Amino acid sequence: MGGMIPLSDASRRPAHFPVVTLLIIVVNAIAFLLELLLGDSFAMQWSVVPAQITAGHAWITILTAMFLHGGWLHIIGNMVFFWAFGPEIEDAMNPLRYLVFYLMGGLVATLAQVAASPKSTIPNLGASGAIAAVMGAFLVTYPRDRIKSILFIGWFARVTLVPASLLIGIWFVIQLFSAGAVVHSDTGGVAYLAHVGGMIFGAVTARLFEVPERVGN
Repeated sequence: MGGMIPLSDASRRPAHFPVVTLLIIVVNAIAFLLELLLGDSFAMQWSVVPAQITAGHAWITILTAMFLHGGWLHIIGNMVFFWAFGPEIEDAMNPLRYLVFYLMGGLVATLAQVAASPKSTIPNLGASGAIAAVMGAFLVTYPRDRIKSILFIGWFARVTLVPASLLIGIWFVIQLFSAGAVVHSDTGGVAYLAHVGGMIFGAVTARLFEVPERVGN
């Protein structure tokens, strides 16, 4: 067993403080606190249920679900990945463009999952799709950057530098194969189609949101 946890971009530092990235993390943390205080009923109320969306109901959950999480590992993992890639993409855009990009990425990711399982009554929640869009943007903007990461191989762990193109590329391939394995399943689990949809959106549209003067070499 092995894996990698990205920590930060070792090749550059943002020229501007990542206020939107930090704000999104805070909003996710507040939403998770509300989940802990109010219980499963709160999470169920504001999660996306594909069958409801295709029936034309509860559309607001497309927005609210991207700030909810299914547990401590879910939110911690998402926010670690987000902090590893978000500040540089916010810097390459600007706060307002970046916020719009993030929300649109989450929207496209959710719609991709709904399209894959339009009759599903299983709630979907999490920031993974929007974060996948940020990773897609990073892949096309800074593919040669080296990402400081924790590499796990069995019980062995070490901090190493991994090219962004390799790290994100491997992650995307895993999502593709996993999506293919569960696309006909209606038993719950990870919304891999949301990850794929979000990342493709990010990679395709990143240049439309970026400010050329802000993109470093």
